[in-house]
Amino acid sequence: MGNHSSGRKVIVQMASKSKQPKKQESVKEFLMSILWILVAVVTIRSFVFESYKIPSGSMYPTNYIGDFLFVSKFPYGISHYSFPFSPKIFSGRIFGGMPKQGDVVVFRPPSDTSIDYIKRVVGTPGDRVQMRAGVLHINGQPVKLERIEDFILEEKGGAKKYAQYIETLPNGVSHKILKQFPMGLAPADDTVEFVVPEGHFFAMGDNRDNSKDSRWINDIGYIPLENAVGRAELTYFSIDRNIAEHFWEFWHWPQAIRFKRMFGLIR
Repeated sequence: MGNHSSGRKVIVQMASKSKQPKKQESVKEFLMSILWILVAVVTIRSFVFESYKIPSGSMYPTNYIGDFLFVSKFPYGISHYSFPFSPKIFSGRIFGGMPKQGDVVVFRPPSDTSIDYIKRVVGTPGDRVQMRAGVLHINGQPVKLERIEDFILEEKGGAKKYAQYIETLPNGVSHKILKQFPMGLAPADDTVEFVVPEGHFFAMGDNRDNSKDSRWINDIGYIPLENAVGRAELTYFSIDRNIAEHFWEFWHWPQAIRFKRMFGLIR
């Protein structure tokens, strides 16, 4: 009896010892899986695309408050702002490409590189940009403006009406802009002529009278190419903040989700 008992003990001990390496292997495999997932996430966010949400109305009617966007990283190359937390690992831009007129770009303003802005590029290096009586002029020529139906913005305090235009830039890109005030009466409707320096671009909000942008030369001003994060490509989700103030309020989703804005290309 004693021999059988001790034999059983040996078998149990041997079994527990044989399980130990397997357990360690499983933990190691789990940690490696997590590591590879983190590497994939950082790679995609740094070199392919990243998700952004729209917090303000400066880009109405192109982007709404509550829109969630995919922003592609590769069109303008890579800078340290492309990486999560923006580590200052190098200066300048690798495989850099200058944004084109009409591109909707996410960037870090020189005055505060801790925040993201989204605006439309209207001027590239060498361009002369000026506002005259509310009309954008590029290289001395007024851009084409076509008055269309008013834009009605539904807000908690009631509906607001904006004059809406189709603006066509010199390269043929057309987009909608809004004017809250009559032409020539808004604070930035008349400006000096700005000459965009090399390695920079000039950007403005589509909601012209409610946008802090490159027209405020001592605040946003000319944007270095290095500060470009990426080009806005697609609205993949949109939620009406008048109904659901926070994304996680899923019980409001049936009324709050703007299904018509989902999967819309940004132009």
